[in-house]
Amino acid sequence: MSDTAPTYLTTRELADLMRIKERKVYDLAASGEVPCIRVVGKLLFPREEVAAWMAAARSGPVATETRLPMILAGSHDPLLEWALRQSGSGLAAFFDGSSDGIGRVARREAAACATHIREAGGDWNVATVRDMLGDAPVVLIEFARRQCGLIVEPGNPHAIEAVTDLAPLRFARRQPGAGGQKLFEALATEAGLDPAALAGPPGVAKTEDDVARLVLDGKADAGFGLAAMAAQYRLGFVPLAEDRTDLLVWRQAFFEPPLQALMRFLHTPEFRERAAEMSGYDVAAAGMVHYNAPSP
Repeated sequence: MSDTAPTYLTTRELADLMRIKERKVYDLAASGEVPCIRVVGKLLFPREEVAAWMAAARSGPVATETRLPMILAGSHDPLLEWALRQSGSGLAAFFDGSSDGIGRVARREAAACATHIREAGGDWNVATVRDMLGDAPVVLIEFARRQCGLIVEPGNPHAIEAVTDLAPLRFARRQPGAGGQKLFEALATEAGLDPAALAGPPGVAKTEDDVARLVLDGKADAGFGLAAMAAQYRLGFVPLAEDRTDLLVWRQAFFEPPLQALMRFLHTPEFRERAAEMSGYDVAAAGMVHYNAPSP
């Protein structure tokens, strides 16, 4: 797959870029205000000419724009890690938890991050992003819904059925800023269990793989993670919740070739087939925009 951005924008892509309705795009094209061509009855907009047209309409001083590093930070996910490679995006990955990823995006140390932070009312990510980035020009785009729960030893020898069964056992913790750790702590608190009182191996598991390996190696009796990781390591799994993992992306970076390559890949049969092969993924809404910061 080519990692170059398409030469032309569709009507919908231009409408999303300008934060206007598609009807307004048609009006601009009909009046000759925006560069466009018509091919077999379809309007297409030359990307470079549109960029020049928009630049010509700006007012005020010209500020030097710092190019964002093409890094995707945040929460570790095995399907996302595979998609980064398979799409040919060229994006580098630095997975150290949802909160860390949002912070790196806020500091412009990353162009995007994966995040899955549950919020009051059952929503995901939006309020957290608003709190941490204010009105910064970013978008939240759904990646996948994932089945989360307790990863346990094969055959579940401790007969773990609920969070409260963990009290006498060794539990593998994630780092405090990980979305999975936050979700587990919320579920434990709701069940009347103090998550800080759980025994476990020293240190923290930095990735989903680390959680599964601690259980596989007998260093922990259970850990909170993904159904996909339990299946990959042939471990037992006790489902507890479904999360929504979004990609937080700077609008400036969204139209860069690396992010465009990844976004296009999310709509391919190859991506959907891979998600179906891995346990616990729902990618029916992959690519859906859940938040688009208002323009100044």
